[in-house]
Amino acid sequence: MGRTLYIDADACPVTREALACARRARTPVVIVGNTTQNLARHIRSTDPRDAAHARGRDAAHGGFWVDVLDVSIGADSADFAIVERLQPGDVVVTQDIGLASMALGRGAAAIGVRGRVYTKATIDMDLLISHEEKKVRRAGGRTRGPAAFTGEDRARFTRNLEELLR
Repeated sequence: MGRTLYIDADACPVTREALACARRARTPVVIVGNTTQNLARHIRSTDPRDAAHARGRDAAHGGFWVDVLDVSIGADSADFAIVERLQPGDVVVTQDIGLASMALGRGAAAIGVRGRVYTKATIDMDLLISHEEKKVRRAGGRTRGPAAFTGEDRARFTRNLEELLR
């Protein structure tokens, strides 16, 4: 089996863009999130739902298919469901630096929803910063939140994901 795109769909603002990139690249997709979400709303009625149906369809779908993996509610449920399925060369869309780190450790690629491609060279620093900010918040302090999500973020995400799926 070739590369698969995994979308950590809990609060993911670019699910639609990720699916569009996967359709163009003819890459299979697994959307992962907790059972309280209607993840199937992102799937077109014409999208093949598994590899067998993708092969049975016209050549326009190529290797593209999309499935939903519902996980239980709980901290990191989606993260661990993704990690246990990852193969080298897969790609993960996530806002979670911990999941990005685990993906890189499994030989997969990881991209943030603002289009940042995580690398082995910088992931340790990303984890350290995240940890330090969490310590400040636990102690009652405040940290700067993320900037508003923009159209430029969405465009950067699409460009960088298309590059990863080539």
